[in-house]
Amino acid sequence: MLTLKVNNMGTSDSGNIAYVVAIGYLLGAIPFGLILTRLFGAGDLRTIGSGNIGATNVLRTGRKGLAAGTLLLDMGKGAAAVCIARMIMPELALVGGLAAFLGHCYPVWLKFNGGKGVATMLGISLAFNWIIGLVFAAVWLGALAVTRISSISGMAAAVAAPIAAFGLYGWHPAKMLGLMAIVVLWKHRENIARIRAGSEPKVGAKA
Repeated sequence: MLTLKVNNMGTSDSGNIAYVVAIGYLLGAIPFGLILTRLFGAGDLRTIGSGNIGATNVLRTGRKGLAAGTLLLDMGKGAAAVCIARMIMPELALVGGLAAFLGHCYPVWLKFNGGKGVATMLGISLAFNWIIGLVFAAVWLGALAVTRISSISGMAAAVAAPIAAFGLYGWHPAKMLGLMAIVVLWKHRENIARIRAGSEPKVGAKA
C-alpha cells in the first residue's frame, strides 16, 4: 500500500482518508431543508408532504425561496466536501464527496433518515469535474421539462453522471458515482412504485 505524505506533516494515507470521510460525512449530514423550514416558520419538514428533507419537499410548503436555498445549500455541501478532500489529497476528492453524499442520505442525528441525494450528488459532480456536473444538470432539467416529475429527473441525472465519468476518466470515478446512483435509486424505491402505478405527483402538485 502506498504511504504518501501530505503537507510534510507525516500523515499517512489512512489518516487522510479518515479526515476526509469524517469531514465529508459531517458536512453532508447538515439537514439544510429541515433547518431552513424551522428557522423561517414553515414547520417540521418531516411532517409535510413526503416527509423528505430535500428541496422538492420544501417546495411543497409553498416557500419557493426556501426550496431554492435548500437546493443550493445541499449542492454546496457536496461541492465543499470534494474541494476540502482535494486539498488534503487530490486522489480522495470523490471519497470526500461520497462521504458527504452518505451523510446527507443517512444523517446520524436524524436516525439515518435523510434526503435522497440528488442535489448533493449534483454538487459533488460539479466540483469533481464541471463537464460531469453539466451532464447531470442537463439531464435533470431536460427530464424535468419533459415529465414534470422530480423523481424521474433526479434518477435519470444520477444515472447519467457515472456514464459521463466513465467516458472522461474510466472505471474508478465511474464506480464511485455509480455507487451514489444506486443509493439514489434505492432512496427513490417508493417513487418508482408510484411511477409504475401512475400515481407519482408532478412538480407543483401536493403529495
